[in-house]
Amino acid sequence: MQLLKDLVSIPSPSGNTYEVISFVEEYLRELGVQTRKNRKGALIATITGKDNSQHRMLTAHVDTLGAIVKEIKPSGRLKIDLIGGFRYNSIEGEYCQIESSDGKKYTGTILMHQTSVHVYKDAGTAERNINNMEVRLDEEIHSIEDVKKLGIAVGDFVSFDPRVEITNAGFIKSRHLDDKASVAILLQLIKEIVTARIELPYTTHFLISNNEEIGYGGNSNITDETVEYLAVDMGAIGDGQATDEYTVSICAKDSSGPYHYQLRKHLVALAEEHQIGYKVDIYPYYGSDASAAIRAGFDIIHGLIGPGIDSSHAFERTHEKSIRQTYDLLYYYLLSELVG
Repeated sequence: MQLLKDLVSIPSPSGNTYEVISFVEEYLRELGVQTRKNRKGALIATITGKDNSQHRMLTAHVDTLGAIVKEIKPSGRLKIDLIGGFRYNSIEGEYCQIESSDGKKYTGTILMHQTSVHVYKDAGTAERNINNMEVRLDEEIHSIEDVKKLGIAVGDFVSFDPRVEITNAGFIKSRHLDDKASVAILLQLIKEIVTARIELPYTTHFLISNNEEIGYGGNSNITDETVEYLAVDMGAIGDGQATDEYTVSICAKDSSGPYHYQLRKHLVALAEEHQIGYKVDIYPYYGSDASAAIRAGFDIIHGLIGPGIDSSHAFERTHEKSIRQTYDLLYYYLLSELVG
C-alpha cells in the first residue's frame, strides 16, 4: 500500500513517464533484477526460469490520464487537451501541475471559465468541454506574455493531483490507481520471488508499459518464446458488473472480444484451489495491452486480471483485500504450468 502511494504521487501522464519509470528501474536495480528499456521508454524486467524455451509475460502500465497545454488564452489561463479516455467533468475543480519543457513545475486548478455563479448564469449548465474549461495558474498572470516568461508553452504536460489517502478501513482512494495499483502488485511480487529465491517454472518478463492509456504499450518487445501474455490492469465496477473492491477481477471479454478461454478457466481454477476471492466479468468499454498485442498479430495466449477499481478514470478507490487477492492469484499463476 505504501509502494502504491509512492507510485501515484509521481506525475506520469502518457508521454511524460520518465520519472516514474526511473523510480521503478531503481526499485528493481536494488533487488538485483535484470532490466532494460525499449525505445518507447517502457521497462522490461526478466527473471530466468527453469524452462527458458517457453516464456510468460506480465504487464501493467505506469502511465496515467493527464492533459497537455493546447493554447495560452489572452487572460493568461491555459486551454488544455486531454490525454487518455475520460471526460472533462471528471477533472473539474482538480488541482494540477504544469511542467515546462525546461523542467520547471507550476501549480494550478482546472476550472470552468464560467465558474462563478455570481457572474455566469449558465455556470451549472454550460458544457464541460475543451472550450469552456481552463487552467488557472497559481502565479501573478495578466497576459499571454506573463505566461511565456514562466517558460510555459503549448505542448507542456499537465498532471492531476492524485489526492491519495489510505483509510483505517483498508481503502486506498486516489487518482491513477489505474494502473499503478497493478504496478505496485507486480513490483512486490518480483521482490518476493527474488528475496525468497523462488525458481519460476518458465522465464518470465514483467513489462512496465508506459503508453497504455493512449492505446499502445510495449508489445513490440514480446519475445518469440512468449506463450502466455497476461495483462494486469484494473477491473471495472458499475451497474451490471460483477467486479467489486474486495476480490480479483478476471476478465472474460472487453471491447476487443473474448480473452483466451482456457487461460481464463485456468485462472479461475487456481483461485478456487487456493481460496482466492474472484469475480469473472465483462468490461464493455475497455481495452488492454493484451488486446493490443492480439490486434498487432502476436501468436499468444492472452488474459486480463486486476484489482477492482471504483469510479475508474475519475475518483478511483479500491481496498487492500482486492490488491491482496490479485497478488495471490498472480503468485500461484507464476508457479503453475502453461495452459498450452
